[in-house]
Amino acid sequence: MESTANALPATPKQIAYARSLALRNGTLLPWDVQQDRRTLSGWIDAQARMKPMSEVDQRPTSKQVAFAEKLARIKRRAVPEECFRDKGLMSKWIDGNR
Repeated sequence: MESTANALPATPKQIAYARSLALRNGTLLPWDVQQDRRTLSGWIDAQARMKPMSEVDQRPTSKQVAFAEKLARIKRRAVPEECFRDKGLMSKWIDGNR
């Protein structure tokens, strides 16, 4: 392992990009990773390959919504509003109302 005396410090641009990736992925940017340019570069590469956890990923698909609305019409009840914001809740509602 390289000694810290020979390690180059991370650049401000690297740190800014790493912080934006950490925010996007909902991960923690460790302090010790920020101290070395090569270590931070490896961390950035790993985080950049991760798929961001976005709001779209959590929302139900259009097929789920259409099927839930069809069930709601048949059962004469409304689909709860929170189901339109969470894929898992929509799935549970559909399973409980088949």
